[in-house]
Amino acid sequence: MSATSEPTGRPAATSPNDGPSVPIHLRPAREADIPVLVPLLLRLKRLNEEFDPLLKVREDAEAQASRLLHNDLADPKAIVLAAEGVGPDKDKVVGFVRATVRERAFYVPQHEGVILDIYLLPLYRRRGVGEYLLREISSALKAKGAGVVTAEFPAQNEIASRFYQKRGFRPITAIHARSL
Repeated sequence: MSATSEPTGRPAATSPNDGPSVPIHLRPAREADIPVLVPLLLRLKRLNEEFDPLLKVREDAEAQASRLLHNDLADPKAIVLAAEGVGPDKDKVVGFVRATVRERAFYVPQHEGVILDIYLLPLYRRRGVGEYLLREISSALKAKGAGVVTAEFPAQNEIASRFYQKRGFRPITAIHARSL
């Protein structure tokens, strides 16, 4: 990232110890980003399908993704951040993160920040960019009142599981399913 990040106002990190080694510009997503975000969201959902056949992507997934993103951008509890590349990828959205704040009716802290989706194009993976996105979305969720942050992803996705475990996340609930 070559400028300050809009979500936190902190300077962009470019050293391996501070943040991504591939610079990005992280900013709140806009309505104009939806046509670019939809294919990225669908790539993630199709990857989830590879992990578990119960996550088969619907035929109308493109329309659903567009509607979901429109709703998120209008929801004050939701956060959608777009990651833009710099240099040759300047102004190109190369990833995103979606999250929301939910109330926990029975638990303290009362508000939970939930990371719903995080996706980066392959070129930007394994270079600290995902960790940077996680740090920034966590700060943005905290600013919206979340006292704990969770991540939702397919149980069979060992890549996501390792990513979050390395960063101090642990399972707290489980959802079990079977076909009918």
